[in-house]
Amino acid sequence: MNQLEIRNVEMKVGDTVKIKGKISDEADRFAVNLGSDADHIGLHFQPRFHDCDDGAVIVCNSKCAGCWDSEQREHDFPFNKGDKFKMSITFKGDVFAIKLPNDSVIEFPNRLSLETVTFVSVDGDFKLVSFGCR
Repeated sequence: MNQLEIRNVEMKVGDTVKIKGKISDEADRFAVNLGSDADHIGLHFQPRFHDCDDGAVIVCNSKCAGCWDSEQREHDFPFNKGDKFKMSITFKGDVFAIKLPNDSVIEFPNRLSLETVTFVSVDGDFKLVSFGCR
């Protein structure tokens, strides 16, 4: 499992996080989190290769004071085990726009009304190749 946590980020409205990675051959899931800390996550983005209910699905959610909110499930699943991928997340203020490897875009609301993102974490069954924020 690969894990990276970055604190004291200053991601403002209009900024984009770009991630390149290689998914493991035996991948179950991986996640990207943006927020103010580990207990206040404005965007939890988690592709699941074998979800009990939906099979391959992308789950988006938010966490406030350590408590998860309701999940948003997306069935457009452009990730494959063993593949390299590129994706980006743009902080638009009221929403997070996630550009998937197939160039489709998922939008997830900024439920915590964050003005800046100061915490980013990535973890799961993939090797992080590059990470950038601007």
